[in-house]
Amino acid sequence: MVKIRLKRLGYKKNPTYRIVVINDSQKREGRPICELGHYNPKTKEMQLDKATALDWISKGAKPSETVQYLINNCDDEGKLIYKQKTEKKLSKKAQAKLEAEKEAKAQAEAEAAQAAAEAETEAAPAAEAEAPAAE
Repeated sequence: MVKIRLKRLGYKKNPTYRIVVINDSQKREGRPICELGHYNPKTKEMQLDKATALDWISKGAKPSETVQYLINNCDDEGKLIYKQKTEKKLSKKAQAKLEAEKEAKAQAEAEAAQAAAEAETEAAPAAEAEAPAAE
């Protein structure tokens, strides 16, 4: 069976990969049938011949999970469309602190709104008392 998978290159703790079409009985670094592109996970740099990859898939080649992800998330030129993570995961302690800050802020806003409402109600009778005196 023919597979589309990654062939590891690079040195220790600095991997780079080639995206290759290879017989599944071959070793990971074995001789490929066809090279489709390359991928560097550290810099998120990728170049892929997407049309050829889709052609191999239509012929029956099975992509690995990672290669399938790369094919799905690349544009027509073969460049990776990398989506930055917008929200970082916080520890339980940090989440509790954030919640406490939000509650304190909401409580302070509620107190300020209540004080403004009280000041308004006190100012209204005083304004009514001054209005008849002015006439």
